[in-house]
Amino acid sequence: MSHYKIIFAGPVGAGKTTAVTAASDIPPVRTDAAASDEVRELKPNTTVAMDYGAMKLADGSTIHLYGTPGQQRFDFMWEILTEGGIALILLIDNSRGDPLKELRFYLGAFSGFIRKTAVAIGVTHVDLAATPSLSDYQQELDRAGFGCVPVFEVDARARRDVCLLIEAVLSVIDPVASA
Repeated sequence: MSHYKIIFAGPVGAGKTTAVTAASDIPPVRTDAAASDEVRELKPNTTVAMDYGAMKLADGSTIHLYGTPGQQRFDFMWEILTEGGIALILLIDNSRGDPLKELRFYLGAFSGFIRKTAVAIGVTHVDLAATPSLSDYQQELDRAGFGCVPVFEVDARARRDVCLLIEAVLSVIDPVASA
């Protein structure tokens, strides 16, 4: 049996906790605390350390799912949580003021990890804001030098959408590099 680790990252409110919960086959571990700053305007609680869940695969392998805190003040956890990870799923809230700016920020923050592993982008809250489009995200990824990265509209509450992101990121991992 093999064990793999996938990281979920992105800004506050993008759906990281929700996605880990939706995909997990076990009750998730959460480290939520009452929001004490401008995050209160977005939601009452926020992740302060990590979220954890696990998926069992048919072959007996386990994919461990770790959600990072979205607030930049907890960025020290990002490096800790990516240790031993094989891929990043970056969730971006399309309804926020400048989601492409957030995409650029998180690509930069996780660039070292992404360049050693793989990344897939899940765009959430498209029902609240239709723009930017998926094509806009792909163009931004191209400009940032990340080439062909899987980008999907997702509902973080829907297991099938989260599993699509997981399958997509696993499909682009170089088996030779990750061995």
